[in-house]
Amino acid sequence: MVMSWIFTGIVAIALVAAIALGRGSELAAAVPTGAQAGIALVISMAGSICLWTGVGALMDKVGLTDCLSKLLKPLLKRLFPSTQKDTQLSQHLSANICANFLGLGNAATPMGIQAAQRLSIKSNHVASDELCRLIVLNTASIQLIPATVAAIRASLGCTTPFDILPAVWITSLCSAGLGLTAAWLMGKLWRR
Repeated sequence: MVMSWIFTGIVAIALVAAIALGRGSELAAAVPTGAQAGIALVISMAGSICLWTGVGALMDKVGLTDCLSKLLKPLLKRLFPSTQKDTQLSQHLSANICANFLGLGNAATPMGIQAAQRLSIKSNHVASDELCRLIVLNTASIQLIPATVAAIRASLGCTTPFDILPAVWITSLCSAGLGLTAAWLMGKLWRR
């Protein structure tokens, strides 16, 4: 509901500004062009999203998420202590983290929502420290292979869509590290 009000406000501001500046015809020409570009982008991204969402479902069916859960257990145990008692939570978090490693934010979202729901139930629907860490890790995810960004770059005609890897690695490590540090500090300060 809030997003609809924000979107309506942005459109209203654009209309008022275009009329006030005498650029109504330019705005009218830009609307269908922007809509067409948005639809073309969605169609080009749909294949990549469907592929990786299917890979995630297949990983779950063949038991690969169990293997990933065991592999990531030391990390998950430190960040999310609840995973020691809840194997479902551990599997959802492992799949979510792996999807984020691959830069598949859209495919990681359903698994992240399932993990957040389990964490929310455990904390009586209160934003616990673990839930806040999950939100931080999903917002500032560490990406080893930014597949979604590379797909967008390729759809726009880039011949080397993965040449951004070093920058992605550095920025995602910094953002996730700073986000987790801030979440840890806020958790300590909040309890005082």
